[in-house]
Amino acid sequence: MSNDAAKPAEVSAKKSAPNAIKFLFGGLSGMGATMVVQPLDLVKTRMQISGVGGGKKEFRNSFHCIQQIVSREGPLALYKGIGAALLRQATYTTGRLGMYTYLNDLYKERFDRNPNVVDSMAMGTIAGACGAFIGTPAEVALVRMTSDGRLPIAERRNYTNVANALTRITREEGLTALWRGSLPTVGRAMVVNMTQLASYSQFKNYFHEGPLQMNEGIKLHFCASMLSGLLTTMTSMPLDIAKTRIQNMKTVDGKPEYRGTADVLLRVARQEGVFALWKGFTPYYCRLGPHTVLTFILLEQMNQGYNKYVLGAETSSGL
Repeated sequence: MSNDAAKPAEVSAKKSAPNAIKFLFGGLSGMGATMVVQPLDLVKTRMQISGVGGGKKEFRNSFHCIQQIVSREGPLALYKGIGAALLRQATYTTGRLGMYTYLNDLYKERFDRNPNVVDSMAMGTIAGACGAFIGTPAEVALVRMTSDGRLPIAERRNYTNVANALTRITREEGLTALWRGSLPTVGRAMVVNMTQLASYSQFKNYFHEGPLQMNEGIKLHFCASMLSGLLTTMTSMPLDIAKTRIQNMKTVDGKPEYRGTADVLLRVARQEGVFALWKGFTPYYCRLGPHTVLTFILLEQMNQGYNKYVLGAETSSGL
């Protein structure tokens, strides 16, 4: 009887979504989550650019920033740059997921075992770097489109959409300008992926097996994601603000405003104070945690739907 019962299990185990579908679902889940948290990303960008060069801060806090944006530019301004944000998810998330899956399969094939925590962190770091490099052009367009509304009318770039932004950047500043700030972007992605992979699993195990004894589900994922997001925000924000400043800078008389990542960090600390490196902390943190939770929930639902309606399997594979 046990052999008969094992046969259906073996058959169902062979049924799985092809890699292309997994990558597609990864990108779509990231894009769906972005539709919810995009206003927080815009607020974070505006606050990071505020007070450049030691000038007067435009916003007292995140709520004041939202209020000013809505009153000056209208409610829909909170979704400025949504096209670039979706393109970033389509490139960065899909690229990161594709590279991580490739490295994971290659590891299992070569060593004939599942990767441990350190190996997973290393693969996540490499995957994050590759995904970030692929997604940098969309990141540049996103930063510029979300920050344009704060500039004086005469200085605005007035990109009409993400395609217009990418085309004009290439025509006016050269093809390499699309990868401006790629070093801090890649560095941030490496830090984010390494921190998230290490801390998320540890928090999840603690809440599940520790004193709280949380059951597997959305509540457990939410708590682990929010604490993981807190650590990730603390470690990655200085690189994020460097990325934002470099990607938004203008070239005057052939000279760029910043020479590189180190120059941004040193000038911000000297002119605006050390804590300015964590400017926009609240919207960044409030975006990162929910985005992770929403991405996983959407990904899980799409996997379940594909397994049930396409593969005809009653059970779905876990994340």
